[in-house]
Amino acid sequence: MSNHLVVTAMGADRPGIVSKFARLASECDCDIVDSRMALFGNEFTLIMMLSGSWSSITKMESTLPSLSVELELMTVMKRTSKHTTQNYISRLEVNFNGHDQRGTMKKITQFLADRSLDLGAVKSHAEEDNDGKPSQNISLTINVPEKVDLEKLEVSIHQLAKELSLECTLEHMQGIDS
Repeated sequence: MSNHLVVTAMGADRPGIVSKFARLASECDCDIVDSRMALFGNEFTLIMMLSGSWSSITKMESTLPSLSVELELMTVMKRTSKHTTQNYISRLEVNFNGHDQRGTMKKITQFLADRSLDLGAVKSHAEEDNDGKPSQNISLTINVPEKVDLEKLEVSIHQLAKELSLECTLEHMQGIDS
């Protein structure tokens, strides 16, 4: 039986950090099942899900702290289990674009929570446009369960975008032909 460990690391960005994490995982006989890396300002962030035997995961848990000290990273580890896939009728990729406004993410995520929709991924980016005005781009992957009327959901998402004065594009990623 495979065991799973989620590792999160954050600290100053330097070349070679991901390589050192991958090397440690390999030395501990762990497989990297999933990973994400991003830069926020000058801060490096990494999230990895590892799998391996109980002893391999334990070895990773005991050796990672010394690597964290060496690389001057803050790390958090948590054992978990393999993700269980739900039955969704569709996956939507929704993009909101427009003038950056405080509270936009709160309103969008509350809209989704109120409808018990599953967020598969979120990516948000704010910057200044060519005229020096703040703009934002929010990309969401939404897993739509069977009980949700997809057409009504799409209308509601476009209405939300209108209320927030944002442009909105919506694309079906699986399950539904349009």
